[in-house]
Amino acid sequence: MASAPSTPPSHRNLPDPLLKVSGTRLETRDGTPVRLRGAGLGGWMNMENFITGYPSSESAMRSAVREVLGERRYQLFFDRLLTVFFDEADAALLASKGVNCLRLPVNYRHFEDDARPLEIREEGFAQLDRVVELCGRHGIYTVIDLHSLPGAQNHQWHSDNPTHLPSFWDHRHFQDRVVHLWEVMAERYKDNPWVAGYNPINEPADESGHVLPAFYDRLVAAIRSIDPHHILFLDGNRYSTEFDLFGEPIENTVYTCHDYARAGFARTGGYPGHTDGIWVDKEHVEDVFLRRTAYMRKTGTPIWVGEFGPVYTGDPARDEVCAQLLADQLEIYRRHEASWSIWTYKDVGLQGLVHLAQGSPYQLHFAEFMAKKHRLGAEAWSSPDGDIREAVKPLEQLVTDEFPSFTPYPFGTRQWIEIIIRHVLLGQPLVQEYAELFRGLGDDDLLALADSFALEHCVRRDWLLDALANG
Repeated sequence: MASAPSTPPSHRNLPDPLLKVSGTRLETRDGTPVRLRGAGLGGWMNMENFITGYPSSESAMRSAVREVLGERRYQLFFDRLLTVFFDEADAALLASKGVNCLRLPVNYRHFEDDARPLEIREEGFAQLDRVVELCGRHGIYTVIDLHSLPGAQNHQWHSDNPTHLPSFWDHRHFQDRVVHLWEVMAERYKDNPWVAGYNPINEPADESGHVLPAFYDRLVAAIRSIDPHHILFLDGNRYSTEFDLFGEPIENTVYTCHDYARAGFARTGGYPGHTDGIWVDKEHVEDVFLRRTAYMRKTGTPIWVGEFGPVYTGDPARDEVCAQLLADQLEIYRRHEASWSIWTYKDVGLQGLVHLAQGSPYQLHFAEFMAKKHRLGAEAWSSPDGDIREAVKPLEQLVTDEFPSFTPYPFGTRQWIEIIIRHVLLGQPLVQEYAELFRGLGDDDLLALADSFALEHCVRRDWLLDALANG
C-alpha cells in the first residue's frame, strides 16, 4: 500500500490529443493511432451496492442515510467519499501502468433534481470536472458515461432503478430531460481534448427495440449541434450486447459492447468448465465476443468493450480461474485490436483493481452487515447463492409451471424473479439497517469511514494491474 509512482504515458504531450474515428481504429487529429485500455470508475458518481457494500439502489440508500445523519453531515460524508475515491494518487497509479482511459459513470441525480426537472444543478459538476481535469494532466482520456437515467433505462440496481421496470422508454418527458442534460454536457466539454467522448446511455434495455434507435438519432443530432467533434460511444440494446437494430453507422461513432463471461461469476463449474450447463472455454469466450462485435466488423467501425471482468471471491483456486479467464479475454481483445475498459477500478474487494483493506474503519464498521447481505444473497452480482437462492426455487418452479410461455425481457423468469426478490424484497429492509449504522457517528468518524477508500489506505491487486499493463 505504498504511494503510487507517477509516470505519465508518452502521449501526454501530443500536440492535439483529441480523438476521432478513422475506419476501424481511433486516432488523434494528427493521425496517431490510439487503442484505449482502461477501467471504469464504478461506485463513484454512480454508486453501486456491491462496490461499496450498501444494499438496494443508490437513491434509496442515500435517502435513508440522509434521514439518519441530517443534511450537513450527509454532505460531509459523501463529499469526502467522492473526493478520496479517485484523486491524484489514483490517476498516477493508472498512468504508471499504461492505462490511458477512465470511463466515468455518472448518475443524472447529481445534475438534476426530480422535483425540479430540466433545472441543472451546477454544483453537481464539481467532482466530474475535477476528475476529468486530473486525468488529462496524467495523459488519461475520459469517457463520460450516463449510467443512470431518469425513469431508469434498464431493470437493474446499476441504473438506480428502485423497481424492476425501465420506465425511460415509455415516457417522452424522461427522454427530453436526457437530451437536455447531454446538451449541457456537450457545451461544457466540447473544447476538452482529453475527453475521448460521450457514452450517452449505459446498457439500454428497450424491449420494443424501436425506441432506442430513434432516440439515438435525436440525441446524436442534439449533441452534434453543439459539439461536432467528440466521439459518441453508443451501447447496444439488451445491456449492450445486441446491435442488429442499427442500420448504417453514425459518423465518428464507436458502438460499444459489454462482454462479461459466464465463467467469471461465482455460479460456475470452473474455467474451462461447465457454467449453467454450458461448456465455457477460450473458444466459447471468443465466439461470444465475435457475436457481440459482429456489427462493428460488418460496418468497419472500431471495437470498444465498455465493460468486462470477473468477480473474485478470495478463494485462491477460484481466483486463479478468474485470472486465466481475464488473460484469455485480454489476448482476444489484443488480437482483434479492440479497445477496452475493465470493470471496475475500486471497490470493497469483488472486482476492483484496488480494494478496501481489511481492518480499515469502513470494513470494520460494516463487516457484519456486509456478511449478512452476502449470506442472504441480497445481490445477484456478488452473492448469486445465499439463503434466498433455496427459498426462491419453489417460486421459480411455480411461475414456470403456471406460466410456461412467460419469458420476461431481457433474460427470462429466473432473473426477473431475482431482481424483485433480491433488490426489492430484501433490499428495502436492508437499506434501513445499513443507514442505522451511521447513527451516533461523529464528524471524525464519518471522515474516517470515507477515507478508507483513499488509495493510500487500500490494497492493490498488483497481478491484475500488471495484467492490464500488458493487455
